[in-house]
This record gives sequence, C-alpha cells and structure tokens, in this order.
Amino acid sequence: MGKKKRKLLQPRLDFCHDVRREATHSLVISPPNQPREGDHREQLFPPVVMTASRSDSLVVLFGATAGAYGAKLGSDERELILLVWQVVDLHSKKVGTLHKSLVKADNLDLSDQCREVSGLTPEGLDKAEPLDRVLQQFNQLVSSDLKVLGRSNYTLCSDGQLLIRQVLHPETSKKNFVLSDCFYSFYDLRKEFHTCYPSSAAVKDQTIKTMAEYLGLGTDEAEEDFGVWQVKTMVAIIFTMLSESCSHLFTEPENVKHKYETGPCSKSETVNSDTVIRARGLPWQSSDQDIARFFKGLNIAKGGVALCLNAQGRRNGEALVRFVNSEQRDLALERHKHHMGSRYIEVYKATGEEFLKIAGGTSNEVAQFLSKENQVIIRMRGLPFTATQEDVLGFLGPECPVTGGKEGLLFVKYPDGRPTGDAFVLFSCEEYAQNALKKHKEILGKRYIELFRSTAAEVQQVLNRYMSTPLIPTLPTPIIPVIPSPYTIATGSVRDCVRLRGLPYTAGIDDILEFMGDATGDIKPHGVHMVFNQQGRPSGDAFIQMKSADKAYMIAQKCHKKMMKDRYVEVFQCSGEEMNFVLMGGTLNRSGLSPPPCLSPPAYAAFQAAAVIPAEAAIYQPQALLPATRTPQASAATPQTVTYYPAQAAQLYMNYTTYYPSPPVSPTTVGYLTAPPGAVAAAATATHTPILPQPGALVRMQGLPYNTGIKEILSFFQGYQYAPDDYNGLIQLSDQARSVLQAPKEWVCL
Repeated sequence: MGKKKRKLLQPRLDFCHDVRREATHSLVISPPNQPREGDHREQLFPPVVMTASRSDSLVVLFGATAGAYGAKLGSDERELILLVWQVVDLHSKKVGTLHKSLVKADNLDLSDQCREVSGLTPEGLDKAEPLDRVLQQFNQLVSSDLKVLGRSNYTLCSDGQLLIRQVLHPETSKKNFVLSDCFYSFYDLRKEFHTCYPSSAAVKDQTIKTMAEYLGLGTDEAEEDFGVWQVKTMVAIIFTMLSESCSHLFTEPENVKHKYETGPCSKSETVNSDTVIRARGLPWQSSDQDIARFFKGLNIAKGGVALCLNAQGRRNGEALVRFVNSEQRDLALERHKHHMGSRYIEVYKATGEEFLKIAGGTSNEVAQFLSKENQVIIRMRGLPFTATQEDVLGFLGPECPVTGGKEGLLFVKYPDGRPTGDAFVLFSCEEYAQNALKKHKEILGKRYIELFRSTAAEVQQVLNRYMSTPLIPTLPTPIIPVIPSPYTIATGSVRDCVRLRGLPYTAGIDDILEFMGDATGDIKPHGVHMVFNQQGRPSGDAFIQMKSADKAYMIAQKCHKKMMKDRYVEVFQCSGEEMNFVLMGGTLNRSGLSPPPCLSPPAYAAFQAAAVIPAEAAIYQPQALLPATRTPQASAATPQTVTYYPAQAAQLYMNYTTYYPSPPVSPTTVGYLTAPPGAVAAAATATHTPILPQPGALVRMQGLPYNTGIKEILSFFQGYQYAPDDYNGLIQLSDQARSVLQAPKEWVCL
C-alpha cells in the first residue's frame, strides 16, 4: 500500500488497579471493594446505564473460548475462558486501565488450537472465577473507569459479531443468568472500519491484524500477552479512525433483540430464502420461545418461528425459522448440531416458499385472532364437540384469564362448520399461560383435555390443514362411473425401472421430478410410485418406471448419490418384478427378494401377474385391489378396474402416489362412495369377476391390539348384517377361520 508503518499507539493509562502477575502469565484483577479470598459476602455490581443514542465512550472487548478461534469462534459450543477490555473516551481520546480476566469454564479441556494460540492451561483457569462473577467484575470496573473519565454511558465495541452473538448470549442463556443491557447493543469494529475505509477488504475477510496492516500499524503479537495485544491494537485502530483525517462517528450500533416477538404471517408476504433455516431434531414439546432461546443472540424476524406438523397434526420435531437478514441466517447455520438440553439440533438452509407454506395464512378470522401481539398462545386438544366458549372459559377458571374473553378463543372447525376438538387460547402473560398448562389432562365433560404451548405459525398451519380437507360426503352428485385405463406394473425381468432409496421424509412428487431433472421426459405415464410403511408414513423409498432399460441405466448412473434436501439419495436400476414385490409388501435387499410377510410363497405367486395399481385419485372399490382368484389360471387375465369419481372431484389428489398396502391387499383410503348398483352389475357381467353384492362394504381398521382375533372384530361390529359366503372367492381362509365365518354373523371385514 506504500504506507509507512507507524508504531502501535500505546493507550494512555490514566489510572490503574492493583494488578498481580501470576506464574501462569495471566492478569488477575483485584478491583476496589472486591471481596478478598475468605470473604464470603455476596456483592452485586449494578450495570452502568447506557442509552441507544450516541455514546460518550466505547468499551473495547475481546474474548476467547476453550475451543475454536477466529472465524469459527462459538461454532463448537465451547465455553468462554478469557475476557479483555478497556474503556475509550471518544471525546478526550483517553483510555482507562486495560483489564484481563480469566474465566473458569465447567469443562477445562482446552483444544489444541486454544492452547497454541492463547498459551493458557487448565491449571491456570482452575483458579479463575466463573463467568457470572467475571461479568459482575466487568460491570463494576467499567463503572469505576467511567467515573474517573467523567463519562456516564458507553457502548461495547468488539472485533466482529461472534463474541457477543455466538458466545456470550448462548452461554449465559444455557447457564440461566441474564446479561446486562450493555450486551444488547455493540459496535462491530470490522463494519465501522469498512465504512471509514471503503477500499479495504470485505467485512467478512477483515481481522484485527489486516486492519492494523492497512493503517500501517505495528503488528508484533509476541510483545504482549494473548488478548492484550488484540485490545491495544483495536484501540489504536479506533484512535486512527477518530483522527482529523477521518473523523469517523460511531452512530449505528448493532442490536440484539431482548426477546422473540410473535405475530402472524400472510401468504402474500415475500420471504427472502437467504433468511430461512430448518431446525430438525427438536423435542416434541418445544415451543417457539424454546427455539428462540436456542438461537439466543441472533435476531429472529417477528413471527419467524414456524413449528412443523405431521399428517396427524402433531409436531414432527422440525421448525422453520426466519431471521431478519442473511447475516443472521449464516450465523444460525454455525449452530448446526448445537444442543437443546440433551438433544443436538440439526440446522439446514431452507427457502422462503417452505416458510410460507407452513406459517402463511389467508383466513381473516385467524388474522384477527393473531392481531393481538405479544400474547402467549396455548393449544387445547381433545375438546368435546359440544364444547362452547363458556365451557372453555369455565374450564380455565379465573386464575388464568383469557385475553379479551371470548375474543381470545379460536375454535378449529372443518369447512362445513363441524368442530375438530381443537382450540387456541390467548393469554396476556407467562404467568397466566403457566396456570393454564397446569390443567393439562384435566376433565371437561367426559374427556380429558391436552394443553400445549403453541405459536402463530401453528395456528395458521392447523387452520390451513382442516380448511383444505376434501369434503367427500358433501361433493355434488351425480356419482358417475368411469373406467380409466389401468396403470400396470410390468412383472418381467426387463430392468426398466429405478429405485430411489434414502429420500427425505418430507419429499413429495414434485421433489422427485425436480431431482430427476431432464430425465422426467423418459418416465412412463403414472410411473412414479412412493412407498409408504405400515403406518402410512413415507418409507424413504420410491420406484420409477422408465420408458426403456437404457433410460433406467442412464438415470441410475447420473443421479446415484445426488443430493435432495441435504440428503444424498441412492438410485438403483431394477425390474418391474422387483418393484411389484416391494409395492405389495415384500422386501428387496442384497439378499434378494422376500415375499410379503403375511403371504405364504405359494399364495404370493398369484401376484406375479401384472398388478393393477389404481391412482391415488381413485375412490377404491374392493375389487380394484384384489386379484380375481388365487389360482395361477385366473391370474393370467387381469380384471379391468372399475373406479368411481365424484363429479368435479377428479383432481382432488395427485395421480402419482401409490400406497404401501397394509396388509398387502387392503386399501388405505378412508373414504368410500357407494357406486350405482346398475353400474356395478354391468361391470361384473363384463369382467366375469366376483364382486361384492354391495360395493363400499370394505372398511379398514387401524389401531387394533396385536392380539385381536376374528371373534373380537365380529363382536365389535355387532348389529351390521352381511353374508360371509360372498367373500369366499376373494379371501383365502384357513379351515378354522372358515368355520367361524360359516355360522350366522353380522359383519365380515378384510
């Protein structure tokens, strides 16, 4: 740069405390009126009052942890072990005493980098004070220095953001003590330096050393103790910036939010994808405040925590978090695998679209409910369907008054007005919310009520889920028969299919098509099949039918171990026969093919014919999922599928997904529409296939005890009359089971 190096400016010491230098070469500070060893009286040090306006003084602050140093400071959750600071008077350009204090960490195991850079040892740290005592000393000493300088307020100034945001705030939050207000506002010396010298390096590339070299200041670190040189150099840089040639003003400090602010989010908002992360592995009972505490020190946008729910409306351990800017988001990513209690939390990038899908809403009723800001939201689940607002208010009682009375209640309903048993309640303070949570599982009517902390995003998500539920029973008539062309899964040995393994559980059809890229044009119509487990949840597998074996080979080579949502996906070439085995409940692994566990190998041979997999849009009829017979002769001809669609409702569901049958021949759809009797009779005559005399009589039972037998099921359906003989051609029964069914029965289920 051609600039002549100047000797590092030595701060002027206007006063000095009693400083003793120990054998560990660290500075141990004994401030005035500090309790000496053996004095067990507790003494509090009130913080100096500071304002958000321009400060008279700066407190230059430097720190180090027992782990990573530099750009990775705080990324490994290691505790603070060193604080060094000095007061700088911006008007008189005088300084106070330079203070260095060691901090005793709970874990004194120092990293190799820490030992090498700082020269500290566990033995030296073992004699130091814990962090809360050091911060009390900090407040007292700063107060004393300011009085000597004749100043009343100050703002911290640190080298970058990491010490304040990634070390001090997270550690004090975990140790459950509150930082004084001075730690919620600070100047980032790197940003101030770049503002003063725009031609210098980018902010993210700045260090104390590079800033000193840019100004031509001395940079011999060996002359001073670790931490002391850094603070002296920072003070020298500040004096240079304050000189007449620059006249820099410190006017815009960085701010740390004291608490997370709740609020609604509209789907019409624009959310920058560079500000959103996905947190995974959260405890199921964690609230938005718990997540905000995990990211303590970082500024989350108002209403920026969205807890994700599973298909059953329960939290799935994930959340989307929106920060105020990309800088805060990048700092949040550095907390990947930090701990919340005993659990480590994974942190990944996410998109604005994902956030709006979870947190965004369009309901005016919800917007009005959430318009009352800074309220604590409690979710009530399991309410009687006849419960009224008065019942809920009476259940909560006078010890936890609801904000606005009835206006602070929001009942969740289906589109036709039927109650779901869920409600959300607003409370004005944490005390009232805690009183309400004590009523968890108390009785209202004849039901026990569950109470949980909730969020504005969860309110939107629950309302969106129920309001978008298809109303099958109220769809317009008539119900017309449609005979679609079936999608057949070839069972030959031609390897014209691919298997995707290790899909993210949140992946959908659109994600798979995007993952395939240009190869989507080589997929057969309706050729994407998601595999679900016996609980109806994604198994992480999918099969795709390609137009040829060559296309399948190419896509397997191209996409194997390609990333999808931060997970790599394995892609293997396979045959239609192998795919059919897995879709019908079997397994495919290195040991070969295994038939479904509930079918014997001879009976399973009937499935080796081309299996008909109906579209998810279909309202399944029983014969659509059952073969004509269990004999090889009958399996040669696949019966034509009769599927019934309600008018104007054919596009309610996507056509790509096929469910993992559980058991292999049972449909997974929960809603059925009765087909016209004449259409069913015509279909039976045309296909010569045994058909149930009354379509729609097939039901699926979930949640049965594992020891349930046929007698218990028949007893459960007491009062419903059906003839068992009509099922003989469809169900393969043992002699014992057949003897039970041949007696007069009211119900037969598959």
